[in-house]
Amino acid sequence: MIDLYYWPTPNGHKISTMLEECDLEYKVVPVDIGAGAQFDAEFLKISPNNRMPAIIDRDTGISVFEGGAILIYLAEKAGRFLPSDDKSRFEVLQWLFWQAGGLGPMAGQLSHFVNYAKKRIQYAHDRYADEYDRLLAVMDVRLRDREFLAGEYSIADIAAFPWVLPYKKLGSDLDRFSNVRRWFDSIKIRPAVRRGVDLGKDWRRDETRSEKAHSIMFQQNSQTVFDAARKLED
Repeated sequence: MIDLYYWPTPNGHKISTMLEECDLEYKVVPVDIGAGAQFDAEFLKISPNNRMPAIIDRDTGISVFEGGAILIYLAEKAGRFLPSDDKSRFEVLQWLFWQAGGLGPMAGQLSHFVNYAKKRIQYAHDRYADEYDRLLAVMDVRLRDREFLAGEYSIADIAAFPWVLPYKKLGSDLDRFSNVRRWFDSIKIRPAVRRGVDLGKDWRRDETRSEKAHSIMFQQNSQTVFDAARKLED
């Protein structure tokens, strides 16, 4: 049994989709990031970066935070979506890290300035919109001669898909990237993917209307970390 500490965001969707794809038994533990649940002492014990998702594998007692690490753990546990031979394995891992270090953060920053910034900052919007556009082009070139990012469907695709899913809200036209469009359309119809991205879709409130939620999510600094750490000492 896997305890999934989750909220319905792209990073959460990576793990819910993986669990569904692997048909692993799991229990959802909601982490309401707009209410500050990510700072609860029990959650900080398994996710010291005060970010979800995180998991606890009740079969082994192992806890894991950070989406990429969780995907690798689950792939090895299930024996799926991460090849065992070195060449194929590193094909997958390099594209997984590309998502974790590029596509996810850039799309996330663009989403912030599109959906949450209290005033439009044109330079910031353009900076991240251009980078998201560039990364979609990197994907498109990569997919010219293969069906998925590393050849076979893998954790690299599972990680990347949730950050392409909101392309319309982020102002992108996926039809400009014909290979990404083909990839996207083939993944979105997978039953496990649909279940993964639909998990908790009715939980989220409109965080942009709540000053408290906005402050909790976007006004964090070093003091936030130190305050959270003190909870673990009490």
